[in-house]
Amino acid sequence: MRPWYSKKRFIIPIVFIAIIAFTTAISGNDEGPSVSSSSNSQTSGNSSNNSSSTVDEYPNETTGERNARESAQSYLSFMAFSKEGLAEQLEFEGYSPSEAEYAVNVLNVDWFDQAEKKADDYLDSLAFSRDGLIDQLIFEGFTQAEAESGVDAVNADWFEQADKKAADYLDSMSFSRDALLDQLLFEGFTQEEAEYGVSQNY
Repeated sequence: MRPWYSKKRFIIPIVFIAIIAFTTAISGNDEGPSVSSSSNSQTSGNSSNNSSSTVDEYPNETTGERNARESAQSYLSFMAFSKEGLAEQLEFEGYSPSEAEYAVNVLNVDWFDQAEKKADDYLDSLAFSRDGLIDQLIFEGFTQAEAESGVDAVNADWFEQADKKAADYLDSMSFSRDALLDQLLFEGFTQEEAEYGVSQNY
């Protein structure tokens, strides 16, 4: 039985981003009372300066490149992505390949850090072996080095993961002891981890 999860690479509909942007805007409007006119003038001046600074940071952007960059920043604010996965998401949103490539390259993203966050996200919902989780991150578009670094950084207890995976399988179907052991080995657990996982549930 092959694990189903590596078949899934999620593409997020654009309406989801619109909802987040709308929620953020509402939150911003409820932050508190307005300040005095002099403070407003000063704030306005600071905003203008900040705006100019932002524009100067990316002086040669086309409109499409700017929007792709801002979309990429929005995605990274609430979800971990590989460089390849983020570019694919932007193209799914309708950006051209060159605009998507520009966005993922111009931002100063630590993709190793993103791999760690993605690994942690997976372990919050599913049990994995070390090898299985590395394979999953590679499937998500992370490089081998990024995937290995991300998985090792979460400091998971792989014996505990084997225990959880065995329990998950037994919750959904019947296994003989030997068949469950073989399944855990197929999932990438070591012999020792797999035997531990089976012993905790059989």
